[in-house]
Amino acid sequence: MAQKRDYYEVLGVSQNAGADEIKKAYRKKAIEYHPDKNPGNKEAEEKFKEAAEAYDVLSTPEKRQRYDQFGHAGLGGSGGGQSYGFSVDDIFSHFGDIFGGHFAGAQFSGGQFGSMFGNFGSQQEVNYGSDIRIRIKLDLKEIAHGVEKKIKVKKEIVCSACNGSGAKDRNSVSTCPHCRGNGQVTQVVSTMLGRMQTTTVCPKCHGAGKVITTPCPACSGRGTQVGEEEVSFKIPAGVTEGMQLTLPGKGNAARHGGQNGDLLVVVEEERSEIFVRDANNLIYNLFVNFVDAALGAEVEVPTVDGKVKIAIKAGTQPGTILRLKGKGLPTVNRLGVGDLLVYVNAWVPKQLDKEEQKILAKLRQSPNFAPNPDSNDRNFMDRLRRAFQ
Repeated sequence: MAQKRDYYEVLGVSQNAGADEIKKAYRKKAIEYHPDKNPGNKEAEEKFKEAAEAYDVLSTPEKRQRYDQFGHAGLGGSGGGQSYGFSVDDIFSHFGDIFGGHFAGAQFSGGQFGSMFGNFGSQQEVNYGSDIRIRIKLDLKEIAHGVEKKIKVKKEIVCSACNGSGAKDRNSVSTCPHCRGNGQVTQVVSTMLGRMQTTTVCPKCHGAGKVITTPCPACSGRGTQVGEEEVSFKIPAGVTEGMQLTLPGKGNAARHGGQNGDLLVVVEEERSEIFVRDANNLIYNLFVNFVDAALGAEVEVPTVDGKVKIAIKAGTQPGTILRLKGKGLPTVNRLGVGDLLVYVNAWVPKQLDKEEQKILAKLRQSPNFAPNPDSNDRNFMDRLRRAFQ
């Protein structure tokens, strides 16, 4: 008799492997050595059974403890030696239809291995509520610092009269006649591979095993009714137009229990009358009179958090861009903050009185008033492009 291999070696896992790692390893081996992929290959069939035997022991805490202490000898006839008695049909009977095909002569009825691969036939169908999409308008200050919102949402909620069951009362539910309370139905079909038996969720009761005989009058048997819920949520700083925040389970309630839909909050940015947004930078158009531009001055400019004073140097030319570091908007992940770009414009008065006209007429003859742009002024568009990079 050939000596049995170590079960951990069979599955390719360490002795410290957790349940999920063992399950994943077994699934990989089962797919690799599956008889449908290896027709007529006796070695593959033996490895298939060997992997199933190893998984049965290592996935059962009591068996695994005995095996870790005493090896194969500690399992007696239940987990080691030739007495284990695994056959391919035995293993198939536990699979369900996880591999996407129905095996000739196989009967899919759940069990330990079936539950591992989903055991779809015995599960009750899950109802899902629909998602709700709403739009939230934010101003720049809310975008700059983030904001917590509290809103009322009209949606489908669990019926308060039947608590979501859809039945008038506890006596208004009976055993499903289609599946006789099993929640699943079995069908046998003949194919070129032989007779196959498949188990699926009952189409009448959707796996519940019971049907409603008298619907709840408040919700007409749906289990939900139109209502309103107050929802609170936080919007992080730095969001942009069109960004979406998902609130799991805050959407419409599912009929007859199940999983609620999600609430999808779409961000809308209110148009600012003061700033233009360029990614995380803010642009402000500043007008100064040409006297201040010529002589220099201290002026106030707005930011999202209030006004700040900046210096206009003597001789500042129209089109000059002053960058205020960190006075823009943050990124959503808080990795950086944009700047405030102040675009300086010299305001030319539209009307002058006679005295003002005389003063300016004299200044017109001064050589200092004759345009004399330097290379920086000639390359104004290049400077403008660099400011927005």
